[in-house]
Amino acid sequence: MKFVKMHGAGNDYVYVNGFEEQVADPASLARQISDRHFGVGSDGLILILPSQAADIRMRMFNADGSEAEMCGNGIRCVAKFAYGVLPLQLFANSAGKVERVRVNMGRPRLTRGEIPMTGATDEQVIKQPLKVLDRTFTITCVSMGNPHCVIFVENVADFAVEKYGPAIENHPLFPNRTNVEFVEIVSPTEVRQRTWERGAGETLACGTGASAVTVAGVLGGRTERRLTNHLTGGNLEMEWVEDGSVFMTGPAVQVFEGEYRPQ
Repeated sequence: MKFVKMHGAGNDYVYVNGFEEQVADPASLARQISDRHFGVGSDGLILILPSQAADIRMRMFNADGSEAEMCGNGIRCVAKFAYGVLPLQLFANSAGKVERVRVNMGRPRLTRGEIPMTGATDEQVIKQPLKVLDRTFTITCVSMGNPHCVIFVENVADFAVEKYGPAIENHPLFPNRTNVEFVEIVSPTEVRQRTWERGAGETLACGTGASAVTVAGVLGGRTERRLTNHLTGGNLEMEWVEDGSVFMTGPAVQVFEGEYRPQ
């Protein structure tokens, strides 16, 4: 099975061209191929497949085999193959090679029922308390096609992401689990983010998470609508425009190609 490994701001996935390759059990393949010791090593698997609505569609599987609804860094890399359902703008270098992609991530969904979360389905969760282990956090929750819980902290570099991330991911408040963003505000137009990604653990970047952070910052009166997000793997330029859509611009880098034989 031929594959390509690509990353967006360090959020790396193995990509398989479903027009040419057949994957009978993508969940099992995701677990095998994502293993950083016995597989290729990645945050997950993305299949590029035929679509009845556009030229292509993608399916994204986390490293634990669970299927996710959306992947912002992944869709930028998929754009190297073709334009999909989401409006994309490609930025190439002088040699014509795509280096950065601007993508419309769509409009955020803000009610408990849309995220989803337990409780009153039409209620928004903005700057609400959540007790986890030995701490009470102030959370804002957003769906960008997948659930996110955004928490602003004083010093994100020293924050115990590995301790609190899985506890929040699996909190009963989130019936489908959740991604968790821990964010430090540098200024109203600049933040630093670490992400505990549902089904993958801490990752170097998360595009839908950066989108959720942009929305949460505005809703909480912490940041402006345009900001630079410094993630562990690189920077993303974010904008929540007045019509409600969130735009993200960032790198899409091919690492290598290969051939994999599933166990």
